[in-house]
Amino acid sequence: MKILKPKHISPKFYGHGKLLLTGEYAVLDGAKALALPTRKGQSLVVKRTTSSDLIWESYDVNGKKWFNSSISLFDFSSSSTNNEEASAYLKKLLKNAVRLNSEFLSQWTGFKIETRLEFPQDWGLGSSSTLIYLIAEWAEVNPLELYFKTEDGSGYDVVCAFADGPVEYINTPDEVSYTEIDFEPKFKNNLYFVHLGKKQDTRQSIREYLKAVKHKSALIGGITAITEEVRTVKTLADFDSLMQKHEDLIASHTGFKKVKETLFPDYTGVVKSLGAWGGDFVMATSDKGIDYVKSYFAGKGLDTVITYADMVL
Repeated sequence: MKILKPKHISPKFYGHGKLLLTGEYAVLDGAKALALPTRKGQSLVVKRTTSSDLIWESYDVNGKKWFNSSISLFDFSSSSTNNEEASAYLKKLLKNAVRLNSEFLSQWTGFKIETRLEFPQDWGLGSSSTLIYLIAEWAEVNPLELYFKTEDGSGYDVVCAFADGPVEYINTPDEVSYTEIDFEPKFKNNLYFVHLGKKQDTRQSIREYLKAVKHKSALIGGITAITEEVRTVKTLADFDSLMQKHEDLIASHTGFKKVKETLFPDYTGVVKSLGAWGGDFVMATSDKGIDYVKSYFAGKGLDTVITYADMVL
């Protein structure tokens, strides 16, 4: 595993959000995936205090404080919080960071931390993965090591947090590898991201996939081939064909229902799930222009349509 070094040592850190263009589910079993860091992300600011506690405040995209917790640096107990579940997850991250770097938080110097999201929490762009990266940067530990101590996913989302552009990502039992690639499709103005209006539970989706998947080796090979081919595709028609093939592969190996068939059967273009099927964002392609895309999805009660240029770093 490549050891990552922090880009900077400062009281402020920043991580990008993520989208998974190819490889959803199959990346868990070693398929090559194409991941897209987003322009929007999350920041973390560190301020020293004279207390011996860690005061944590998290703000949403509208500047509203949605989470706060006061944590003792002596035993990581919470003296106060407005969200027990979020506080427990935060303490788990901090403890794992200390296990990776025993010097982190070892002086019992107090801190006030502020995190700020640039996207709505229900968008599924990586509020957790960016948090893991931000804490790893602050603690000067490997973000992927911290991720795998805390989560059961593939880790591509943490790589997106520090990537400067699209990434090919592979996670096998032998190694984790990632490469930033040149992916700037000529037809990017025909690609749109549509929010389905509901948050998907990633952990539950992983469990459902692992229970349902059949013939893994064929799925891994097929998805890897699509990921490699999509880098060189020149036309929207060829891209659409690959994305439809990707949808068909996942559906045939899991039994999951394709989003276009279930929700948008009359849409002119391809609709592809991104990440866990059934929630968060989908990608819609169209050669009819943004007015058609926005009008169609508005008719379905979906008003969040974002262009490729506005979404992807």
